[in-house]
Amino acid sequence: MASTTLSLASGASAISNSKPKIRFSGSSNVGHLLRKERNSPLFTTLSTGRKTMAVAVNVSRFESIPMAPPDPILGVSEAFKADTNSAKLNLGVGAYRTEELQPYVLNVVKKAETLMLERGENKEYLPIEGLAAFNKVTAELLFGADNPVVQQGKVATIQGLSGTGSLRLAGAFIERYFPGAKVLLSSPSWGNHKNIFNDSRVPWSEYRYYDPKTVGLDFDGMISDIKDAPEGSFILLHGCAHNPTGIDPTPEQWEKIADVIQEKNHIPFFDVAYQGFASGSLDADASSVRLFTARGMELFVAQSYSKNLGLYAERIGALNVVSSSADAAARVKSQLKRLARPMYSNPPIHGARIVANVVGDPVLFNEWKEEMELMAGRIKNVRQKLFDSLSAKDKSGKDWSFILRQIGMFSFTGLNKAQSDNMTDKWHVYMTKDGRISLAGLSLAKCEYLADAIIDSFHNVS
Repeated sequence: MASTTLSLASGASAISNSKPKIRFSGSSNVGHLLRKERNSPLFTTLSTGRKTMAVAVNVSRFESIPMAPPDPILGVSEAFKADTNSAKLNLGVGAYRTEELQPYVLNVVKKAETLMLERGENKEYLPIEGLAAFNKVTAELLFGADNPVVQQGKVATIQGLSGTGSLRLAGAFIERYFPGAKVLLSSPSWGNHKNIFNDSRVPWSEYRYYDPKTVGLDFDGMISDIKDAPEGSFILLHGCAHNPTGIDPTPEQWEKIADVIQEKNHIPFFDVAYQGFASGSLDADASSVRLFTARGMELFVAQSYSKNLGLYAERIGALNVVSSSADAAARVKSQLKRLARPMYSNPPIHGARIVANVVGDPVLFNEWKEEMELMAGRIKNVRQKLFDSLSAKDKSGKDWSFILRQIGMFSFTGLNKAQSDNMTDKWHVYMTKDGRISLAGLSLAKCEYLADAIIDSFHNVS
């Protein structure tokens, strides 16, 4: 910070204990300074016995920058930590927990890391596009190793900083090479989608998705809005386990969505954050992406390994762009690298090696699939127990079966903001204000308590 200026109304000696360091102006400047500074909000008059001092404080150049609002999801965890109630539940952040509600590191991840230590691998910089072995296995995992787009080199894959960084890189690519093109997001969608495209300077709008009357999919509204979008728009789709609603289209509905996107010459843009973690099957959770690819459509896919391998802090993911030819894919990849270089130069290696070791080793790969089935199975069991508890405790006759029609780690409860506030204020259940809860943070033992909280909030708070 700039130094503080002290002007004296009469001659005076330095005050030895003053902080910060004080600079004294010459007496000839005193009158000028007083006249200039008295009208400033930064002007302060100090009295020390017979001497009066005028102090002008030079404040930070960042004084005008406003305080940013807390993140609506990460802020939930901060509030949860501050709560001392023993019954508290954190159902805000989408991170898997054990039945004891503790973080879980997959056994297969521990084995992969042991292999890395035994090999004594170095920590040299990766190429801009990331670890080659990672890029190979991640494209094969998503599209299928025998998929023609993989075999013919039509996929440009670049390692990204998890799903968020991969989406952001795609946003930069769209802004540069599709200027003016709009991205359509589902309403609602993951909260960070809007932030990503705002900061990428890519215009976006929304298509209808959630129907509050049925707590289900507004399929007709979705199709209508995609049809009405300007031709050549990017349609952002959740590959599986839609966040935040947990509501996915049926296979038949996916076919119709693909039809209208092809008819309008739109570009599908998938966000795949839960492959294998939603249903327990890697292939089933990638079926929507593979459907569009099989139709010969060019598309974008952002991937994340935060959930299905529990690599939250490793920030490991990928951006895949499927082109109509290998030559186009090569050019796309060259420009993605060019965009990545000034953003973060090159991606981290640790998580990439874990994925490459797990997916590339048949033994570890099979162990991973078994662990994913167990994780997905625990969430399904919790979902079923919550439904059973709601149905048994709620004597109003309300149908809670929509919870069973949802998939993945999230459930949209249908609670509004006031009801969600009641969940937190009265019941110490921390969740997002749109009524979304993370079932990954719920245990079987806590289902009845959560059911009591939901029933009270739904019926007694308007």
